[in-house]
Amino acid sequence: MAKVNTVTTTPFEGQKPGTSGLRKKVTVFQQANYVENFVQATFDAITDLEGPVTGATLVLGGDGRFLCKDVARTILGMARANGFARVLVGQNGLLSTPAVSAIIRRHKARGGLILTASHNPGGPTEDFGMKYNVANGGPAPSSVTEKIFGLTTTITSYKTADIPKDLDLGVCAKHELDGFVVEIIDPVEDYLALLHELFDFASLRTLVASGDFKMRIDCMHGVAGPYATRILEGELGAPAGSVINNEPKEDFGGGHPDPNLTYAADLVSAMRQGDYDFGAAFDGDADRNMVLGRSGFFVTPSDSVAVIAANASDIPYLKEGLKGVARSMPTSGALDHVAKKLNVELHEVPTGWKFFGNLMDAGRLSICGEESFGTGSDHVREKDGVWAVLCWLSILAARKQTVEEVLVAHWTEFGRNYFTRYDYEQVSSEKGAAVIAKMSTYVDDPASIVGKSFGPYKVASVDNFRYVDPVDQSVTEKQGIRVVFEDGSRIIMRLSGTGSSGATIRMYVDSYVAGPDGLEKKVQDALEPLVAAALELSDLAQLTGRDAPTVIT
Repeated sequence: MAKVNTVTTTPFEGQKPGTSGLRKKVTVFQQANYVENFVQATFDAITDLEGPVTGATLVLGGDGRFLCKDVARTILGMARANGFARVLVGQNGLLSTPAVSAIIRRHKARGGLILTASHNPGGPTEDFGMKYNVANGGPAPSSVTEKIFGLTTTITSYKTADIPKDLDLGVCAKHELDGFVVEIIDPVEDYLALLHELFDFASLRTLVASGDFKMRIDCMHGVAGPYATRILEGELGAPAGSVINNEPKEDFGGGHPDPNLTYAADLVSAMRQGDYDFGAAFDGDADRNMVLGRSGFFVTPSDSVAVIAANASDIPYLKEGLKGVARSMPTSGALDHVAKKLNVELHEVPTGWKFFGNLMDAGRLSICGEESFGTGSDHVREKDGVWAVLCWLSILAARKQTVEEVLVAHWTEFGRNYFTRYDYEQVSSEKGAAVIAKMSTYVDDPASIVGKSFGPYKVASVDNFRYVDPVDQSVTEKQGIRVVFEDGSRIIMRLSGTGSSGATIRMYVDSYVAGPDGLEKKVQDALEPLVAAALELSDLAQLTGRDAPTVIT
């Protein structure tokens, strides 16, 4: 047995996991004992809640950003000291977030630690993050994250043990260390095996390798690179070079690995040239995706999940029908109209993928999505960018239509939700709180706003979203302030929990048109009066000093 070293430490303030784990600047994580405190609190929390980790398997990997390899080695030593029997580590410390979920489930691991700050920038002066996923493969629920946070405030010591310096994370191999096993695994293998169970690769290859179908897939120098290259070029026969920016880099090549129209501007520009039939981009840890058609036709994430649900019969493992569908509360109501027509259960949940997991485990959910470029299903317990792309390719192969033709046909059948999100990034916490406080005055006194008109929109109701989980009856409150108008249009205002510093104010605007007229307007033209109403109601410009958002989606 290895010698266990017990190291005295003191708590750090603010080690509270957000909606997707703990995210801070790299320099914060580089403080002595900072990583160790959070990891020990995590191991202690799951021991207290679920029992000892002795003999258990842990999955470990991340998106390859700066600090990943160093932190991975630290965690290996701590896993050994805390009694884990085996750690499965992605080669070079790389594992996409959906792959971690798949590996946890396939190998019946106790859980996994994911080293990522998702779509946030990377590098020595940028962001780092860590999150724990539980045995079902999904993000730790609130009961676990609250326990972790509580323990970080009282921690006095952590345990660690030596890991041989010559243990090379870059070589796939099994290392046996006196009863403790470190297994360096191919990051793609288990995930690829799962995808083969879900999709008809022969049918997809007929489309992708036909020579008549051109696509451009931008991995934004995140961890999606090895997955997309192996699957799309290697397995499906896309021409070499179809997958770009496919080498994971510690600083994401100096870019911001967020797959939206602003940060994936190079892909958008290339698609607008008209040379490609299909385009997609992934974020740092490969759980988010953006889909584009020829000439840069943009598929909103809200429309994407709705189209996948409406065409589930074109996806082999979903042919038998859907158990249910779900969306985060800020996501547009496009999925609602599909659920109604298909007569399947619809769930509206708070932002945060963990809220889908209970529904999946209870057999009440097949497909779900968030407006923040996250789409997924119950094949894993995380959103999954590569999976979403294969769903779209399956639909294109079956329908023999372009991306735009698929969307226009969808709107004709179900109507269209015009939707936009305004992100005001790096606002001071005080100014962010002031905007929410202003909106909260309407919640506290609904009579002050209900019945009033803002342009052509008359307010029907206002609330702060409260979710009661239908599986375990747990309650999650204050998840975003909603102003709903008589025609069903909505304005939503909330603060994001995925940043590493300051605040990001997210303003969501959603308006439904049944058709047949008015289905092909420009989004910003269609929503201009509703955006104006949102800015008037919130006093956002006056309270923040911002006259424009950082990002418009």
